[in-house]
Amino acid sequence: MPTNPSRVVVTDGYHITQPLELGYTAKQPIFFKIACVIEDDQLLVGMIMMALIYAMGFTSGMVFLQLLSMAPVVYFLFLYYINRKEFIRILPV
Repeated sequence: MPTNPSRVVVTDGYHITQPLELGYTAKQPIFFKIACVIEDDQLLVGMIMMALIYAMGFTSGMVFLQLLSMAPVVYFLFLYYINRKEFIRILPV
């Protein structure tokens, strides 16, 4: 790296992380992890909830339950578009 400390920024084209300053020595590698606010477990639980609530609404004919099944999608879209600065994070390992 050209300067010590260096600043690292990660982007997915729409979201940009806060700069992380990395101070390093030549003999010691630095490891970090790129993480998303929506973790795999949350995404899986959201999809399962969406499928169950939609199936309940479909079999009972209640339109309210079918609309309620979209709540996880709305929540994930909220995290994606509204909390842009915290959607992608750089975590030191």
